[in-house]
Amino acid sequence: MVIVGFCIIFVATSAGAAFVFFFKNKISEKVNTVFLGFAAGVMTAASIWSLLIPSIDGASYMGDWAFVPAAVGMLIGGIVLAVLDKVVPHFHSGSEKEEGPPSELHKYTKMFLAVTLHNIPEGLAVGFAFGAAAAAGDDALYVSAFGLAIGLAIQNLPEGAAVALPMKNALGSRVKAFGYGVGSGAVEPICAVLGYFLSAYLTSVQPWLLAFAAGAMIFVVADDLIPDSKLADHPHLGTWGVIVGFVIMMTLDVALS
Repeated sequence: MVIVGFCIIFVATSAGAAFVFFFKNKISEKVNTVFLGFAAGVMTAASIWSLLIPSIDGASYMGDWAFVPAAVGMLIGGIVLAVLDKVVPHFHSGSEKEEGPPSELHKYTKMFLAVTLHNIPEGLAVGFAFGAAAAAGDDALYVSAFGLAIGLAIQNLPEGAAVALPMKNALGSRVKAFGYGVGSGAVEPICAVLGYFLSAYLTSVQPWLLAFAAGAMIFVVADDLIPDSKLADHPHLGTWGVIVGFVIMMTLDVALS
């Protein structure tokens, strides 16, 4: 189950990138708004039910201070993503906004780096969740971690398409665009393995690690997904995307926990 959980998020991103072979044009702005809103909803719900609540539960030995690892870990996760956002040159296709230090890198490379940054906290989140399950030896936690992987995989399908289709226009090649889409997802199983061993063998810091992943994902939601979705232009589409994504992820977590 662990290996499948690590692979499913990567496979889903790759499957989404394969859409480049079936669509001639890039995703319309309205559809992109729904996709990004959906991803924001999934990641927000995953941060709460799959990461922050387990973080607080895991720190129950601290009594009234059980919230401390969740609060501090979340802040650190946000800070680390903010630093990466400043030091890695990248380009948000949804907002036409370039960030990071000045660089001679091609536009499509910066687009690739932007999505890769998004995928780092997702991989860590899955790894931390499975690592916590392994340390506890609890089958229910394994099922819950697998539910997290499924939820993130569902949102990775449209995310993979959202990467590859603009890449096709920038590169002029479907094959190269697909390769970049697959490459952006490759970081997920790598980070998942890293997160697994950190969480499984450093059990004393598990609550902090879970909250770290939550903070990193919430940073991505607030800093990238919501602005890039252009909710102001299509408020109801984006809002319903957020709600549906949130409900699906919440349902998966509660039903499988």
